[in-house]
Amino acid sequence: MIKIKICGLRRDTDIEYANILIPDYIGYVFAKKSRRYISPEQAAELTEMLDSRIIPVGVFVDSPVDDVINLAESGIIKIAQLHGSENEEYISQLRKKNITVIKAFIVKSENDIELANNSTADYVLLDAGMGEGKAFDYRLLKNTARPYFLAGGLSPENADKAAMLNPYAVDVSSGIETDGFKDFDKMKEFIDSIRKD
Repeated sequence: MIKIKICGLRRDTDIEYANILIPDYIGYVFAKKSRRYISPEQAAELTEMLDSRIIPVGVFVDSPVDDVINLAESGIIKIAQLHGSENEEYISQLRKKNITVIKAFIVKSENDIELANNSTADYVLLDAGMGEGKAFDYRLLKNTARPYFLAGGLSPENADKAAMLNPYAVDVSSGIETDGFKDFDKMKEFIDSIRKD
């Protein structure tokens, strides 16, 4: 069964939607440049409301490693997803604290897949960019040698195509929004499409 991550949750309503639909993971964006940014305090309140079956993930872009550790150790997040230039030493510091790590790779060539294959992160996420909502050339996936989260340009309209690639998980954000906010009907349609098998 392909796992589902709904990313960029920032309102009480978003959590209410998630609690009805029960994706496997939800993501909070801690990158201040993102329009989906939320503060650790906001994230703490949202995690309080979150169904315990759903795993909260923190999305970071070159944050100080101690900030990530603090959020994990306080229970606000359970997994750290790294979208910046975090290196193997950074990943090692998190794993020494028993923090599960997802490292994101922007896929433009076979070399990027090779980098992902060799990462010491627990999981890798393969994306087309930094949240632009575009897909990459899926033909590059033929050389993937490990389970991966698939991101970039996913939506209810192409969820079935994404599922055919058999990723470990799919990660969706803008594709299930209307006017920049999570849309319950789109979330449900996406989740139903992935889980229909």
